[in-house]
Amino acid sequence: MCLLYLALKSHNAFKLIMAANRDEYYDRPAAEAGFWDEFPDVLAGRDLRAGGTWLGLTRNGRIAAITNYRDPESIKNTAPSRGCLVSEFLSGKRSPLEYLHSLASRADQYNGFNLIAGEKDEIYCYSNRGVRIERLLPGTYGLSNHLLNTPWPKVTRIKSAFQRILCRKSEPDPEMMFEILSDRSIPDDNMLPETGVGLEWERILSPIFINSPAYGTRSSTLIFIGYDNHATFIEKTFNADGLNRKAVKYEFDIVP
Repeated sequence: MCLLYLALKSHNAFKLIMAANRDEYYDRPAAEAGFWDEFPDVLAGRDLRAGGTWLGLTRNGRIAAITNYRDPESIKNTAPSRGCLVSEFLSGKRSPLEYLHSLASRADQYNGFNLIAGEKDEIYCYSNRGVRIERLLPGTYGLSNHLLNTPWPKVTRIKSAFQRILCRKSEPDPEMMFEILSDRSIPDDNMLPETGVGLEWERILSPIFINSPAYGTRSSTLIFIGYDNHATFIEKTFNADGLNRKAVKYEFDIVP
């Protein structure tokens, strides 16, 4: 996962709204979102190389998503898959805070990450490049490949665009939200971060929706949880040309 927007108790109809793009190399196999055979309450896509996932929701309201922290100089080639942290939390029974405290003691084993983990009314953010576990208060948040709310152009752009939708009293239109997630605008060079990947890659990675010959946005996901605990999960997956390949939608009532 490379870009995530989160709104907590910031809309009159939904206590949680999450919108996310997963960016990955096209040759890394993945399965579309669905309920897992071995964990029937877990709804998520699946990385078919390492077995984990980038984002998911459960029938009892556990939710998690991860983004990589871009720091090429510190990459450990033998580090365990960060996506397994998401599946580990979703399929587990420990409270979000218990899980994150346990993770903090072994977080240096992993390459850089930001993990959103919680339950429908208790959401936390933890980064092994940050200094603490943060409980997220009502408000809106943007997360890419640096720390929470770091004002990279794509983060500020997506927060501003979603704010214009969510300030309306009517329920947000998912297609309008997917249109925001498909924005391929490239910022001016002087606005780009310097993360150690070189200017050409900074440009490639800068849009909300990434499309390049080998690497790009593989899926876009929307999650809505209403104040009545009704959940809606919509995912669109894309091929290497950036064209929508398939869409899936799930709805269910969260039962603690």
